[in-house]
Amino acid sequence: MARRGVLLALEGIDGCGKSTQAGLLATALRDRGLEVVLTREPTDGPLGQQIREYFQGPTRYLSAKEELNLFMADRREHVEEVINPALAEGKVVITDRYYYSSVAYQGALGLDPDRILAQNEVLAVRPDLAVIFTLPVAQALARLSGPPQRPRQVSEDPVYLERVATLYASLKGPHLRHLDASAPPPAVHDALLHLTLEFLETAGRR
Repeated sequence: MARRGVLLALEGIDGCGKSTQAGLLATALRDRGLEVVLTREPTDGPLGQQIREYFQGPTRYLSAKEELNLFMADRREHVEEVINPALAEGKVVITDRYYYSSVAYQGALGLDPDRILAQNEVLAVRPDLAVIFTLPVAQALARLSGPPQRPRQVSEDPVYLERVATLYASLKGPHLRHLDASAPPPAVHDALLHLTLEFLETAGRR
């Protein structure tokens, strides 16, 4: 029977660079001989695509509860179809966003963050390591407005993102790490890789 894999979740506000860092980390770990599954939320499945289209639209017409339910339905499929099978095969799973995004983003809309967390920890396997990238909102929005140009999503309102960042900053736990993402991407990658390898060594996976 394969040894259970490891689940790594990368989190942070829009523009913090976590998608770039997820790809760099996956490559670095593969170069070290590890089997890696790189995935993301919202997923590329039908529900995930529906979520992406919604946030790219001109208005935010769903209630906070409706948004949360949509994310949780997508997450349920993600866990069942991607994360759990990969963990059962002993692989390292890196997910670009996970349920801490629901805590921060739907919590910033007025839902109870603790309740969101409790609901999701029943629904989804807890990550072995979750890294939350920290970056001032103004700097994150400046990155998003740079090349390549793309329309601003409805979730990228500065006042709203400040509330999201505050909730991310409040998250604590033995498996949670907060990482400064204000440095250039290579420096952030070095810090993330060091943190990840240190964790894998402690967990006996190196």
